[in-house]
Amino acid sequence: MAKGLSKTNAARALDREGIAYGLRDYPVGKEHLGAEVVAGAVGMDPATVFKTLVAHGDRHGHCFAIIPATAELDLKALARASDNRKVSMVSLKDVQPLTGYVRGGVTALAARRPFPVFIDASALVHDEIAVSAGIKGMQLVLAPADYVRATSATAAPLATTD
Repeated sequence: MAKGLSKTNAARALDREGIAYGLRDYPVGKEHLGAEVVAGAVGMDPATVFKTLVAHGDRHGHCFAIIPATAELDLKALARASDNRKVSMVSLKDVQPLTGYVRGGVTALAARRPFPVFIDASALVHDEIAVSAGIKGMQLVLAPADYVRATSATAAPLATTD
């Protein structure tokens, strides 16, 4: 862990699982920083920085979708992966009550409710990935297999790039 960085609930969840990780912080202001901007701020390739989205399926309820910073979520692909007929994004006003996290700090680790997690299969080709540490301004860097283990994530093709 970097000197001077406080642990978040997400980091403590990884500690409980005995999973190695690093913390990288970056400056934040009032504006929302997109995942690609965050990638540059923490010195990582945008293809290895993953954003966490919250969706709702018509059959199985809420879930997390973890996709690369450079991509958009393919809702039909998430529906297939989550065994739903249809999936829609959760409105921004509902994200914090559901997860306990604010936009820009959402993570599947130590969320308020343990929703199913689906991660884009591209994560598995990298040595390490970054995901939100649960607060704006901090990323967790860890092996994708460890993230999958910690979140019980299912890997599937979820992302589209234009």
